[in-house]
Amino acid sequence: MENLDPEVVLGTAAQAPDGIVIIDGEGLIRYWNRGAERIFGFSAADVAGRSLDVIIPEKHRKRHWDGFRTAMDRGATKYGEADLLTVPALAADGSTLSIEFSVVLLAAPNGGGAHVGAVIRDVTARRAREREMMRRRAEATADRTTV
Repeated sequence: MENLDPEVVLGTAAQAPDGIVIIDGEGLIRYWNRGAERIFGFSAADVAGRSLDVIIPEKHRKRHWDGFRTAMDRGATKYGEADLLTVPALAADGSTLSIEFSVVLLAAPNGGGAHVGAVIRDVTARRAREREMMRRRAEATADRTTV
């Protein structure tokens, strides 16, 4: 695999349907692919160099940044390779999304600060279907107990 042209890898990342986002050690967005554009509604140019706060709901920011700083200080994340995180996120139009993502810490090749990469999927519709199924089950259970 070492013979794979880096342009092939970058092209794949750029066109992936899932969002691929990379932030630097300061939490500033350094990479935002087409999948992220589709999910969040912000173009790469809109978010380049901006804080990740652009997609983090205000009430979740402190917890996010506390965890981010801890991971950067340790040089490791508490989330393993198989962990998939589910959190709310903000879209450009102000709506709230439900996203799932995996996260990796990326060491800078030149010895500079680390970066964090995430592969993101919008699961808003799936979560809405799951909540609707749970609501229907709860109603069916309630109907059976009142008969």
